[in-house]
Amino acid sequence: MARIELVRMDMGPIPAADAEAARRVIFGAVDGLGEKGKRQWRRLWASIFRLEPGEIVEIVSHKARSGPFHRRHMAMEQALFEAQERFEQFRSFRDWLKVGAGHVEWFPGPKGGVIPVPNSISYAELEDNDMREVHVQMVRFLRTEHAQRTLWPGIKDPVKRADAMNAFLMGFDEWA
Repeated sequence: MARIELVRMDMGPIPAADAEAARRVIFGAVDGLGEKGKRQWRRLWASIFRLEPGEIVEIVSHKARSGPFHRRHMAMEQALFEAQERFEQFRSFRDWLKVGAGHVEWFPGPKGGVIPVPNSISYAELEDNDMREVHVQMVRFLRTEHAQRTLWPGIKDPVKRADAMNAFLMGFDEWA
């Protein structure tokens, strides 16, 4: 989900010719789907053009995720959970993976430091491009010695752990 905040700048009235040109481009390049969608699209832009200087509007959009990509990512997470030696609960594993990927918000901790709180990767919260970026960051994290040592503490040789992770990731078309 993307949230965009727009503010009307104090540039004076929009000249009628400029407004008409903008409408021609906006409605010519992209339009609402069906009659209802077209009405909603035109109302949105009419309200944007009517904003007074300093007024703010927030637009929330959601681009659906690619089903095949989503399924591949979730299958990768599940398979890695089953192959690792550290975590007993999938949710704990996933939270650890999100923290390692930096998909978190930072909050004051109970003892004065800061703590990472994992963000959601649900369909409703994260659209396709953002999920793809989280995926890239997760794979990057999994390639670190720290992640590999955490997941497979029984494998003492770091080269063997790295080889195991590379073989695992290549099975999901994640090349180094």
